[in-house]
Amino acid sequence: MSTDLLATARELRYRIIQMSHAAEAPHLASALSCVDLLTAYFFGKNSPDPAKAKDPGRDRFILSKGHAAIGLYATLAKRGYFPLEWLERFAQEGAELAEQPAPGCAPGVELATGSLGHGLPVGIGLALGARLQKKSAKVVVLMSDGECQEGSVWEAAMFAPAQRLCHLTVWVDYNKWQATGRSPEVMAMDPFVDKWKAFGWRAREIDGHDIQAVAQAMRES
Repeated sequence: MSTDLLATARELRYRIIQMSHAAEAPHLASALSCVDLLTAYFFGKNSPDPAKAKDPGRDRFILSKGHAAIGLYATLAKRGYFPLEWLERFAQEGAELAEQPAPGCAPGVELATGSLGHGLPVGIGLALGARLQKKSAKVVVLMSDGECQEGSVWEAAMFAPAQRLCHLTVWVDYNKWQATGRSPEVMAMDPFVDKWKAFGWRAREIDGHDIQAVAQAMRES
């Protein structure tokens, strides 16, 4: 399985670079930074079914770091959520896919997340709503480390364990870069994992580019 995932991740990287070059689009590094996470989730064991993209009881994936949308688009197209041809029109006038994600623009895109810090609060709402409706849907939120400097993230981080939302998983792309420089220089957050543990999360740190380790962690989450 890991060999197939590695090949898929390489293909996605190539496609993302092509899209960014053709559209002269920014945020290439942010998209490449999370390719292995996207690959392991959408192509690994128990990955979501594109045929159920509009099912009210579906599993939800929230890309909270919306500036990495180009990575999500390439992944969704490869997985069969929408035609690959859409990628060729990325960020063009009248195209289906804009630089920042918008709900309803394409199957698999759940939320507008151009403004950071909102993915986790919305993901919590979806997880809580699913539980109230007695649905077994899982919610996965992929965040950036830079947005974890926002207060809304830590309010949500406190709320989720208090509600015992066991079907909610959060991935933080801790690449230590953000728009204005190195994240530790803008606002140091270490010990980062310990902060999440202090709020009641079962948190751990792995190599986000070790796709086998990522896939294993996803199976265990």
